Amino acid sequence: MKRTLYNEDHEAFRVSVRGWLEREVTPRLDEFIEAKAIPRDVWIEAGKQGFLGLEIEDEYGGSQADDYRFNAVMSEELSRVSAALSSCLGIHADIVAPYLRDLCTEEQKQRWLPAFCTGELVTAIGMTEPSGGSDLAALKTTAVRDGDVWVLNGSKTFITNGYSADLVVVAARTTPGSGARGISLFGVEATMEGFSRGRKLDKVGQTESDTSELFFDNVRVPTANLIGELDRGFIHMMERLPQERLGAAVSNIAHAAGILDETLDYIKERKAFGQPVGSFQHNKFLAAELVTKIEVSQAFVDQCVLAFNEGTLTAVDAAKAKWWSAEIQNDVIDACVQLYGGYGYMNEYRVARAWRDARVTKIWAGSNEIMKELIGRDLGL
Repeated sequence: MKRTLYNEDHEAFRVSVRGWLEREVTPRLDEFIEAKAIPRDVWIEAGKQGFLGLEIEDEYGGSQADDYRFNAVMSEELSRVSAALSSCLGIHADIVAPYLRDLCTEEQKQRWLPAFCTGELVTAIGMTEPSGGSDLAALKTTAVRDGDVWVLNGSKTFITNGYSADLVVVAARTTPGSGARGISLFGVEATMEGFSRGRKLDKVGQTESDTSELFFDNVRVPTANLIGELDRGFIHMMERLPQERLGAAVSNIAHAAGILDETLDYIKERKAFGQPVGSFQHNKFLAAELVTKIEVSQAFVDQCVLAFNEGTLTAVDAAKAKWWSAEIQNDVIDACVQLYGGYGYMNEYRVARAWRDARVTKIWAGSNEIMKELIGRDLGL
């Protein structure tokens, strides 16, 4: 089905992103996998192309697109090349950006945003803790006021861009015993004494993304680095999680659609028993199911993008998009592996890597079980 989400400006932007990926990124993917990171020169080049500051005002070096569809185009193109690349750049440009744009003071914006847009300052967000998982209200990292600084202690884990980030938006408890109401956000700079990183985590998939643990040992963070309002960090996060989950949904469907396109080409060419594999009735029916699943899911996600642009996307609809797209992504790519046969299990084939890369999407941005809990509550259950 023809999509109606984008106009000529969005498609022109897609051509720009796709061209950059073909020139600068695709030829180097093996290098990224080996390094377990996206090299800084790629970030700098993305900044030069204007891809990192889509949501940032032009006075700070951003594009100020004021249209989430540009974010969606970039996410789609990144995901078709590398799910991990989409994760890394997406954390920075699509997830951290709203925190800095909406919550930072003018002084903070002047200090951080120009380098944020050029790729000289890479960002991450520190929510998840070793003992907490999706339960953000239970976080244990603390921030205690000491004159004109806050003293941070604790740790975070599974942090995308964690190993390379220059600035981390960290959620910490500022009022003990207050549950969700006692959490605040801080801009922790990597040069601060007491801040350290663990090893790059050895993940099942998305090897190119540098995911790590972060540690805070009496890190003295100036009061000028408080992001947003004191003790309202949980609310700030809840207000921005729908965008994170929408971004995940856009990426999930684009990733699966790209692999499915490659698989359809493959089963038209690969032969068994003297005829193309795709011509066998079972495989033909399976392909029909997979294409339909992608297109129907895409239609819902596209509507969510439009709703977000209009300011009407609810947290519940974002949760629906996140969990459903993750399920469809994993189902479709798993079927693609089967259609490739033994070759689908070989790392040299992109479908095998995509199969591994997709699995985490049922877990991050709030596990699929948490998404269903949110939807169930909305049903009055």
